[in-house]
Amino acid sequence: MSTPSGKDSSPIQLLDLRRREVRDLLARWGEPRYRADQLWRWLYRDLGADFGAMVNLPRALRARLAEEASCQPLELVEEVVSRDRRTRKCLFRLVDGETLETVLMLYEQRCTVCISAQIGCAIGCPFCATGQSGFVRDLTAGEIVAQVLHYARWLADPQANGPGAVPIQRPARMSNVVVMGMGEPLANYQATWQSLETLNDPEGFALGARHMTLSTAGLVPGIERMSREAMQIGLAVSLHAPTDRMRSKLVPLNRRYPLAQLMAACRGYVQRTGRRVTFEYALLQGINDSDQQAECLARLLRRLLCHVNLIPVNRVDGSPYQPSSRLRTQGFLRVLRDAGISATVRLRRGLDIEAGCGQLRQRKALGDDQLSNDQ
Repeated sequence: MSTPSGKDSSPIQLLDLRRREVRDLLARWGEPRYRADQLWRWLYRDLGADFGAMVNLPRALRARLAEEASCQPLELVEEVVSRDRRTRKCLFRLVDGETLETVLMLYEQRCTVCISAQIGCAIGCPFCATGQSGFVRDLTAGEIVAQVLHYARWLADPQANGPGAVPIQRPARMSNVVVMGMGEPLANYQATWQSLETLNDPEGFALGARHMTLSTAGLVPGIERMSREAMQIGLAVSLHAPTDRMRSKLVPLNRRYPLAQLMAACRGYVQRTGRRVTFEYALLQGINDSDQQAECLARLLRRLLCHVNLIPVNRVDGSPYQPSSRLRTQGFLRVLRDAGISATVRLRRGLDIEAGCGQLRQRKALGDDQLSNDQ
């Protein structure tokens, strides 16, 4: 949108900028370089969201930032909290009206935020709520980073539980970030990687690269590109099936990049980086959870530095896919371990708040549609 003078009236989204780009911006405004470094620290170390509170910046600069820039691209629409108060899920609205989800999971000694890289998803996995909603657009680097900053501020605020709330033990700082929310992050490679570099920057948020993990449905060129990056981000691959025939049904991307190509890319990743790959395997009752399929999976992963994370899938309204029983899950796990494959079962969190990817967004959209129909 432009003003009558022809200038773009949209605010500058500071979180979309790299540190050098913040320096360039303030240099154009006639500010010395150290002012840009101060602003960067306010945004990512001090978690500032109000330009007026950035007291070591000149008043005139604070006023110009407030007039021409923004550091909050997300508007909180709804937050739901699990009964045990260890899982929190936010639905955010973006400047263009689209919505995305972010989940915070609290543990005794650590906390993990699960962030989204896209609005919707083009992969179309039939058991995933996000896949059912279709693809809308990529997120910008700032929209990705802002999800982490939102919960980083919550963790740093001793009053964040609300008045009268029973306090819970929680770290004061984010310990892990996983890009496992809505969308395929390797399909939005540039913005996703820039956001992780921003979070890793030692002059800002300073989260170690090994405390961040990116999950992909198996976009082979992205895995190969990631294997050549200097930053040591963890790689997780959503596998979900040990054969091409089954995986093509559960993960349609497999038709483009079948298992032979995917496994070659994973082996290349291990060889180049020396780091193991995590394979996520959503257990679906009566579909991919038999002992025979576990044996097939073990053969597929033999002699590969890896770990299998078994996931009892969340129920999604209208989906025929159901989670495997606890007994079947343990049987599948036993077969893998007996074959020498490192494997664990993911702890289920936030079931009472539909913490699975895309569920809150889907429910909100259906609710809004119903409201429109009723009116």
